[in-house]
Amino acid sequence: MKAMKVGEQAFFYHSVTEKQIVGILEVARTYYPDPTDASGRFGMVDFKAIRPLAQPVTLADIKGDERLEHLALVRQSRLSVVPVDAKAWRIICALGGIKA
Repeated sequence: MKAMKVGEQAFFYHSVTEKQIVGILEVARTYYPDPTDASGRFGMVDFKAIRPLAQPVTLADIKGDERLEHLALVRQSRLSVVPVDAKAWRIICALGGIKA
């Protein structure tokens, strides 16, 4: 999250029960300390919603597509923020029924 820049886009991923990408966001404010964390260990990034995907892209969809096997989301569990390269972005957008 610390590397995110204002204007960059990200996928909105439901990570608990649904495990699916449901939309696209844009960074509105870069990383800053979480004001509710007294320890100072945690931070946050502010986003604004850009658009929903026409259809959700599930973790199973992503893991089942060999073109996406290089993504950290596929290789490691329990990740909330992972980089997505331009090619994978286009693939996921297409799976979600929208043009990148």
